[in-house]
Amino acid sequence: MEKKTPGGARKQGKRFACLVMLCCVVALISGEPPAAAAPLVVAKTPVDAPVEEQLIRVLEPVMEEPIELPEEEPEIMLVPEAETPVEDDYFADVLFLGDSRTHGLQLYGGLTEGTYFHAVGATVESVFSKATQELENGKKVPMVEALAGQECKKVYVMLGVNELGWPLAEKFREQFSLLVDRIREELPDAEVVIQSILPVSAKQDAKKTYVNNGRIVTYNTLLEELAQEKKCPYLNVAEAVVDETGCLRPELTSDGVHLNIAGSKEWVAYLKSHPVN
Repeated sequence: MEKKTPGGARKQGKRFACLVMLCCVVALISGEPPAAAAPLVVAKTPVDAPVEEQLIRVLEPVMEEPIELPEEEPEIMLVPEAETPVEDDYFADVLFLGDSRTHGLQLYGGLTEGTYFHAVGATVESVFSKATQELENGKKVPMVEALAGQECKKVYVMLGVNELGWPLAEKFREQFSLLVDRIREELPDAEVVIQSILPVSAKQDAKKTYVNNGRIVTYNTLLEELAQEKKCPYLNVAEAVVDETGCLRPELTSDGVHLNIAGSKEWVAYLKSHPVN
């Protein structure tokens, strides 16, 4: 039997130390921190076997589960119903901007307060280019130019029925976005309030023209998305005048598109019960 000498034990100790150092060097070169070391497994080999066979270190990579971040929900900009409706004086600092439907609101709604910018056939494009608003000096300018100097804290916008025939609905959304930006530029302290487009009657819808409720629903979806993007309060006034089929209630209109006195008062009642804080 071969005798083990102290010198031989020292050699085996050095070889073991070198092996440990080699493992550390490999971990450093790989750029990854060494995983938690598994327990040492003592090999069932003769005592005089090489150190490499006696000690086996099993290195297993630590698998980290990916961290799932919660999805950020979009802010809901829909204006809720208030416990108590506001009075007419609430609208003293409101400017209504729109087309002939807004003109009808001024004529038949019965509000004693508020400022109105409107024009027959107005669109989100013509408010930039068509001179329809008369200034105090008698000069007519586009609606967006007439905004400068207005003393108001809220601008209620309803436009879209005259744009239903546009080939691309997305173009309407883009132009409406530009309008929001321009209002904020002219009136930086005012809140821009987007109103949904009112539906048309079942009789008008049955005509199968571009002025139909399917198209209106599409445009209103785009407006609601835009309201979230621009952080604008969204007033779903359409729900105040719609029936169970999604059409404008026949008793609220004379031509299927514009509101009569009863319809205009329903519109006003909705605005009063949904004030923008």
